[in-house]
Amino acid sequence: MSRVWNFSAGPAALPEEVLRQAAEEMLDWHGAGMGVMEMSHRGKEFVAIAEAAEADLRELLAVPANYRILFMQGGAIAENAIIPMNLLGDKVVADYVLTGSWSVKSYKEARKYGQMNVAASAEATGFTAVPAMCDWQLSADPAYVFTCTNETIGGVEYPFEPDLAQIGRGEVPVVADMSSHILSRVIDVSKYGLIFGGAQKNIGPAGLTIVIVREDLLGRAMALCPSAFDYRTVAEAGSMYNTPPTYAIYIAGLVFQWLKRQGGVAAMEARNVAKARLLYDYLDGSGFYESRVDPACRSRMNVPFFLKDESLNDAFLSGAKEAGLVQLKGHKSVGGMRASIYNAMPIEGVAALVDYMKAFAARHG
Repeated sequence: MSRVWNFSAGPAALPEEVLRQAAEEMLDWHGAGMGVMEMSHRGKEFVAIAEAAEADLRELLAVPANYRILFMQGGAIAENAIIPMNLLGDKVVADYVLTGSWSVKSYKEARKYGQMNVAASAEATGFTAVPAMCDWQLSADPAYVFTCTNETIGGVEYPFEPDLAQIGRGEVPVVADMSSHILSRVIDVSKYGLIFGGAQKNIGPAGLTIVIVREDLLGRAMALCPSAFDYRTVAEAGSMYNTPPTYAIYIAGLVFQWLKRQGGVAAMEARNVAKARLLYDYLDGSGFYESRVDPACRSRMNVPFFLKDESLNDAFLSGAKEAGLVQLKGHKSVGGMRASIYNAMPIEGVAALVDYMKAFAARHG
């Protein structure tokens, strides 16, 4: 059978090139006589794979030398607890900016470990925009400010990098959940104290969590923090304090190599801008579909949209599947539709979606 256009929010589509290479290496990686998932994580073969993956990620994001890259487990949801356990240190409060479902979940989880202050919230407008930094009300001495720079469910993406120096609070580390748009756009890592994300959206298979943390933030873990989740312990062990998700790291490494062959993050950003523009321009001009997100804060990666006649939702999804367009149903908490168009989705897939949407609107409009 031919492959479908997969618009899943995660686990998500992977580059076909990467999948073919992984298939070719499944039984015998580079003459080792075994596949990667069978290797010892401490053997020279896998150590080389992990080191190359880390080096390529560092190059792609221009990660400064004073940041450590950690390969962890538990997904972004686990990091919602791991972060306060590691970063609160001797402080009693951290600040959270609420822009949608995932930042709200992060805030609620963190409250188990300390006093959490809502520095800003977009709840009053239905989480359809990002509060301007000038409106953030930071605590007097927060351990960090938490942001989710792309909300996968609501389709809201920060149109700016949260540089607290602009509001005179540059000493406060910014934490950013970038699960669903990391590597999709150029960022300045030095503006953040910690960046994290589950790999299953824009990097690789589920099971791997990427953490990029500034070195001065290591060594602050609470006594109750499990050793396997203590950032300093993980860093000192080269992400191998316990057995890491080896196959997920291998696939992520192949994706990093693929990204480099595409021209790197800047080249991918240009493609992502073109893909998002194609879809949003049609949505805005269709008269049949609508986007409810503030145009200034629309995500390039996750595009929720609604049929103006929602009684047609089932017919839309059924027809889309017949056309080879899958995983378009919106998250249960918001309804409607959602197209996730990560790096691995080529513009041809977005064009196929727009063509189907036009044909469906013509039949039912």
